[in-house]
Amino acid sequence: MRATVLVRPKPGILDPQGQAVESSLRHLGFEVSDARVGRLVDVDVPTDDRTEALAQVERMCEQLLTNPLIESYTVYLNGDGDSAELENA
Repeated sequence: MRATVLVRPKPGILDPQGQAVESSLRHLGFEVSDARVGRLVDVDVPTDDRTEALAQVERMCEQLLTNPLIESYTVYLNGDGDSAELENA
């Protein structure tokens, strides 16, 4: 099962990349009020059980993929056409 993890800085955490993107967009004439830069991680989990896949990916996020003090994450599962989501703020 394919899992996509979207990792972002938590609200209130300084995001210099996001500030640079926001400033550049404004200089290009776009009206934006906030920009945050995160990262996307795709992993294949060797199970067809959605609950088990979510549990495994959650452990991956807590142990390696995120810094829980400053980052939040959202997990999207794409299996047999359905999707599941897990959010940690």
